[in-house]
Amino acid sequence: MSSSTTAARYEDRRPIIAVTMGDPAGVGPEILVKALARQTMRRLCRPLVVGDARLIGEAVRVVGACLHVRAVQDPAEATYRPGGVDVLHQDLLHPTRLVRGRPTAEGGRAAFLCVRKAVELALAHQVEAVVTAPLSKEALHLAGYRYAGHTEILAELTGAENPTMLLVAGRMRVAHVSTHVSLREACDRVKRERVCQVIRLLHAACLRLGVTNPRIAVAGLNPHAGEAGLFGWEEEREIAPAVEEARRGGIEVDGPLPPDTVFAKAYGGMYDAVVAMYHDQGHIPVKLIGFRYDRRREQWRSVSGVNVTLGLPIVRTSVDHGTAFDLAGTGMASEESLVDAIRLAVNLCREPRTGRPREDGTSSQEKGHG
Repeated sequence: MSSSTTAARYEDRRPIIAVTMGDPAGVGPEILVKALARQTMRRLCRPLVVGDARLIGEAVRVVGACLHVRAVQDPAEATYRPGGVDVLHQDLLHPTRLVRGRPTAEGGRAAFLCVRKAVELALAHQVEAVVTAPLSKEALHLAGYRYAGHTEILAELTGAENPTMLLVAGRMRVAHVSTHVSLREACDRVKRERVCQVIRLLHAACLRLGVTNPRIAVAGLNPHAGEAGLFGWEEEREIAPAVEEARRGGIEVDGPLPPDTVFAKAYGGMYDAVVAMYHDQGHIPVKLIGFRYDRRREQWRSVSGVNVTLGLPIVRTSVDHGTAFDLAGTGMASEESLVDAIRLAVNLCREPRTGRPREDGTSSQEKGHG
């Protein structure tokens, strides 16, 4: 077999990843361009940007990237050639109307329509995964889209009933029983069925990420994991029965464990992943690991970490940070989290344990996982 034939076959095996533009008033287009300018991204996948080609071109100018923007009207027209970025053009917002640095209805509408288009492509098997740049919840609401964030949009667009947020930063993996609800409501959502469902989804995700025998820890809700009922009853009535049910199903899982030590244990290697009971319980340790602030320069030195939505019929990953309106237009925003999100999406497009792309071109081990 000739080297050219081998190269062509390799190219064909790279997954096509739809990358959304995010809110154009934020740093989404800029970090997207900076990420796709890396040659390593082209070796991993075939990135198809979903957004307004004019705004992506403006981002290329802002960050000073050596990239040619190629607008296409259909995914089949994309060439994925080195030195260029293929944009599935959506006629959203002319650069002259772009107002950077604050949430606007126009930005919210653009971000939503890009996500909707990317999901349509994934459901039609025209792309193998969706990676989303950040959007603004306030801008979404200004545009009339009453969603709490990406997770809720994806659930409605795909028909998923119980999506689950997984955060990944290095070896720290944390799935959440609840996310964008009040703390009072989060306590009410700690139910046996939901906790067991999240354990199972997290176990399946770990297998797809190459963890052969995942060891999962489940955090308690209350201080000291309830201290035998002294500080709360959720551990005994809801969490412990869920852990036991998952254990009977063959999953290696411990809990409920005190929330103030379980994440340190996972970071130290005792566990491969943790189930958190609510948004901040899981987000704080992950962002403590992935975010690094430079006091001398008064700016972020590192903003890493990936948001994965489990429980969807498609693969979806995202950055683990917001729109950073204050950095929009400066070209200074870090693309590290987006690079990590693309890498993780590629890994999730592969068969568990083997690392091989699926033969049928689908992107999940089984329906509902990913």
